[in-house]
Amino acid sequence: MKKYLYFFIVLFFTFTSLNAGIVVLNGLTHTYKVENGKVYKGKIEIENTSNNTQNVKLFLQDFSYKSDGSITYSNLHTNKRSNAEWIKLNTNLLTLKGKEKTEILYEINISDKLINVGSYWSVIIVEPVEDIKPNNDKFGVNITSIVRYAIQIITDYKTDNANTDLKFENIKVEKEEGRKILKIGVINNGDLYCKPIASIELYNNKGEKVGTYSSLAMGLLPNNSKSFYIDIDKVLPEKYNAVIIATDEEENSFAINVELEIKND
Repeated sequence: MKKYLYFFIVLFFTFTSLNAGIVVLNGLTHTYKVENGKVYKGKIEIENTSNNTQNVKLFLQDFSYKSDGSITYSNLHTNKRSNAEWIKLNTNLLTLKGKEKTEILYEINISDKLINVGSYWSVIIVEPVEDIKPNNDKFGVNITSIVRYAIQIITDYKTDNANTDLKFENIKVEKEEGRKILKIGVINNGDLYCKPIASIELYNNKGEKVGTYSSLAMGLLPNNSKSFYIDIDKVLPEKYNAVIIATDEEENSFAINVELEIKND
């Protein structure tokens, strides 16, 4: 009887995540009210929470998002309201020892020819640099997933002359983790970054007000959109007349009347 010897070449990939690594300590959104020809200074505080030495790179990108949940990080000059050219970092690469904290400094040099009022923005990406190293115990290589941070740098110019203009893109009821959630897509067609709250007032077929329900406030950049979530799980299934309202932090309100059917399913 013939004997056959089969050789299998197997490539193993070991995936590990940064359970402890680089974290940003002072927030992911930095906002400034700016004037022509002025210089503004800021900092990003980071910490290496692991015990191992960690390299970190920093770079600027343009940034946008839509109410469907998609986020786009793009090359500079993609966004006509980008402020990336005004921002200068004090370093693009650094090394942190285990448990070490540090500050990355940046300057924002505002053009003395700035004309259009409103908000300008970009993001500073903070990204750990992980080497792909051979795995001595197995065939193949270790692949490490990287968690990176995007810090929004928002500069508001002549806010008294700028405005928000909020419109509703879509309104739908969905179930998430067994609860009924109202998702309201809101787009900012104005010039100014704002932090609106979406709310709904429900009325039954007798014209009686059933209740008012609200979302959390969220930041919304010009020409961008987000979905605002409202928990309506306790609302009884029925057809309602509803007023959908988006209100920014300056109490500017934008509303629309709709018919909303809430089903058992």
